[in-house]
This record gives sequence, structure tokens and C-alpha cells, in this order.
Amino acid sequence: MTTFPLPLSELLGHWGAYVVFALIGVAFGYALEIAGFGNSRKLAAQFYFKDMTVLKVMFTGIIVAMVLIFTASSLGLLDYNLVWVNPTYLWPGIVGGLIMGAGFIIGGFCPGTSLVAVATAKIDGIFFTLGVLFGVFMFGETVSNFEGFWNSSYMGRFTLPDWLGLETGTVVLLVVLMALFMFWGSEQLERIFGGMEPKKAPKWRYGAAGALVIVSIALIAVGQPTTEDRWQTIAAEKSEILSERAVQIDPGELLELLHDTKLKPMMIDVRDEANFNLFHILDAKNVPQAELPNVIADLHMEPANAVFIVMSNDEAAATEAWKTLQAESVPNVYILGGGINGWLDQFAGDEFKAQYAVTAAGQDQLQFAFDAALGSRHAAAEPDPHQFELNFVPKVELELKRAPTSGGCG
Repeated sequence: MTTFPLPLSELLGHWGAYVVFALIGVAFGYALEIAGFGNSRKLAAQFYFKDMTVLKVMFTGIIVAMVLIFTASSLGLLDYNLVWVNPTYLWPGIVGGLIMGAGFIIGGFCPGTSLVAVATAKIDGIFFTLGVLFGVFMFGETVSNFEGFWNSSYMGRFTLPDWLGLETGTVVLLVVLMALFMFWGSEQLERIFGGMEPKKAPKWRYGAAGALVIVSIALIAVGQPTTEDRWQTIAAEKSEILSERAVQIDPGELLELLHDTKLKPMMIDVRDEANFNLFHILDAKNVPQAELPNVIADLHMEPANAVFIVMSNDEAAATEAWKTLQAESVPNVYILGGGINGWLDQFAGDEFKAQYAVTAAGQDQLQFAFDAALGSRHAAAEPDPHQFELNFVPKVELELKRAPTSGGCG
């Protein structure tokens, strides 16, 4: 079953996808305009507690989108791994939020609403946008002076469930209840400072609020799909690929990939630390099977030309890692055929094999007995491709990257 988000560029072509993006942008701008967000007076009234439309519209958009996203995810219609979530840089984010908030208060616009004002030829919106562009230019010219702080306190894809240690459905319900409390509070502020009467507001808002609460409670009961759930939906197709050995690449192909400047090969060694320290390929990253879920978000952030090669002593653990990454929608994942044993058999040399080969190694165990933990301090860890005759059937083909690698602010 095809899940959202869809690969628009593949379905509609380059320019077709841009047409969709343009239509979404126009629709978003129209929604902001009819909500009154092109008027700086209306936006500024937020900070005097006279008109809380900004809070109510924005929080409504946030909680409705949140509920729909996680409902679609729980039903298997949306792959949440492929949804862009801004990575968290804690302290730069706090400082940036304070600066942007101060600009919002002083200028009466945020970047998105200022463009709406420009579209309707409002002079204050034009000057605000020019100020934004000047600020962007100045930031680009000076960021090298505080680049250390700019990239500090990186926490990756850090969400509220991660922070609170709660199930997604529980967090969704808590956020919805918080938003409804803020809606009620904003109406009281409008009544006190703006002279508005809450009783005149549409009655259907109570039904909408109740629906959001009910769906949020249902999300707790249904839950979000696990890695195993996702694997079961694709198991038939992917198991056939495994049995045909379409993703088990020859050590010679991996060696060639490591010297291909057009690709970014990333080797993920899923063995335990002891085996990894005995011997590993140069630049391989040790990520034991149990820790693999912790790096999936970072793998999605890699560029479209990234190729991931999972490896273990043989192929058993690497195959399980491949299944995990496939279930989590990581593209361009391959298995090192024969594992580290196959790599050493091909590149360690006859003298090494004669001296250190083990004849009775168990399943997914090293077939070579090292005298010491060599790590990557062995010639076989970085073989020279010109010294070997590499004969293999190429299997690596780049898939379309569906997960975005950047996002933005409305």
C-alpha cells in the first residue's frame, strides 16, 4: 500500500510538483489573509489581549494538523518517518525564538504574514519584508563569527513524546486539552480587554473541540505502528528481494562505492563493540542492533546520494538491521554480502587467512581469530582497489528519496 507523503516529483515531474507547491502556498496565503493576518493592527492587538485571533487560528491549525497526522499514521496511511520535523538546537532555538518574537511585537508581522501584506500592497508589510531580507543577508555575512553557538546543543528530531517519555496518543490529548484551555482563556482576555462577548462566538466550536478530544482518546487506544507492524505490511515484497539476493552486495562493489565521489556510502556495523574492536572497515560506524532505532531520524537527514550498507560478521544480524531500516523507510539500504568474514576472505590475503582462519566458527561469528583488537589498523580495513581484480554484478541503484531534508517557517 502506498503511504503519504507521496513522491510528487516522481508522480508529476519537476514542474508539476512546483505547481502543487505554488497552489499550496497561495491557499495558505489566502487563509492568512481572510483570517486578517495581513493587517498589522490585528496582529499587534494580540499583545494587548484585545484580539486573540492569532493564537486561536494558529493553535487551531496546529492541533488539527497534529490530530490528523497521527490519526493517518495510526491507520497506516501516512509514514511519519517521512514527515519533516525541524531538528532541535536547544539554545540557538531559544535565542532565535526571542529575537523573532521581539520582531513580531515591534513590526506586527512574522515572515509569513509579512508576505501576505506585501501581496495586498500594504506599505508596512513591504518595509517589514525588506527588513527581513536585510536581516537574512546580515545573518549570512556574520554567522561564521558565532558558528559554534549556532550549531550547539543539537538534539536531532526531538519531539514532545521523546521529551516527556509518554505515548504519542497521550501527548496529543494533552496538547489538545492545553489548546482548548488557552482558547477559553483567550476569550476571557478578549472580554476583559477588548470588550468582546464570548457568547456571540459560533456554537459549533464546542462540537469541534469535542471531536478533537474524542479522536485524541481514540489515538491512545489504537496507538502508533511499531517497527514490527511496519515490517509486516511490506514483509511479502521485501522478503522476496532478500531471497533473490538483490540487496546483498559483493565486497568488491562496496570497495568501489567507497571510492565513488558521486555517492556518499555510509557503513553501519551492527556487531557488538567487542567484535567491532577486533576488526572493522575504515570509517564504518558501530551501531549495535538494539541502538539502531536511535539513529533512524539522522539517517533520514542524509542527502539523496547516501547509500547505507549494513554489515555483521556474516549476514544474519545485518539482515535483521536491513529489515528494521526498510520498515522505517530509510532508502538505499544494502547488506554486505558475506559480512566481515566475506570482506576479509577477499581482501585480507592468503597469508592472513592461513594463519588466523577458524574452521568451526558459529553462526554470524568471526571466522578469523585475531591476536589483538586491531580495529581498522589492518591493511584489509582500507584495501587499495587497484591491487584487486574486482568481479561482481552491480546491485546498487539509488532510490527516490521521499523524506525531505529541509523545512521552513510559514
